[in-house]
Amino acid sequence: MKGITPFLWFDQNAEAAMDFYTSIFKHSKVVRVSRYGDAGPGPKGQVMVGEFEINGQRFMALNGGPQFKFTEAISFVIHCEDQEEIDYYWSNLTSQGGQESQCGWLKDKFGLSWQVVPTVLSELMGDKDPARANRVMQALLQMKKLDIAGLRSAADRS
Repeated sequence: MKGITPFLWFDQNAEAAMDFYTSIFKHSKVVRVSRYGDAGPGPKGQVMVGEFEINGQRFMALNGGPQFKFTEAISFVIHCEDQEEIDYYWSNLTSQGGQESQCGWLKDKFGLSWQVVPTVLSELMGDKDPARANRVMQALLQMKKLDIAGLRSAADRS
């Protein structure tokens, strides 16, 4: 295995997390699972470490216990081509107890932070006209789930 692999620490629900993520992302799969045996330290049969893949990116999931929690200091960005894609990921990742935040950020039911962002955002934010880019930023700051039409409208207002 080459490259960098995010390693995610869960509190006894790594298998549920892998199942959740691979059910949402179309090009994903559970690659490998190692379970605790008689020697423990976790319950026999429970996932110790799992490896899963989303759109070609590998992730590791560990059942590490309650000592550590996810924070907003780390998030995963989902680049979306259109509003339908934004709506899909937003509704699925906030389902079953996830929480909406501001500016396209959310937490899923495991507490992992995601940014659901339209690909056009970098173009709008990097507009050569600083007034257009500023209007986009002002609109973005008022949104939870990002609305492409609203961002474009803000850019075009004078």
